[in-house]
Amino acid sequence: MPKTQLNVRVDEATAEAARQRALQRGMSVNRYIEELVRQDAGEVGHTFVEAAADFMKQYESVFAEEFGAEGERAR
Repeated sequence: MPKTQLNVRVDEATAEAARQRALQRGMSVNRYIEELVRQDAGEVGHTFVEAAADFMKQYESVFAEEFGAEGERAR
């Protein structure tokens, strides 16, 4: 996958924390930041799926009444 350069400004303490965490994990700062973003994006996706499942469970009876057990509209 082609890479895109992204410039980000952070305070020195945040930059040093990123350097130290990356070093502890044996990876570059670029890779470390990339992993953080991927994890965050994955968590958001997971949170969305959980919320959707909760919604469906909460309104299951309403959907069943409206569309029936077979997915057909009740008449």
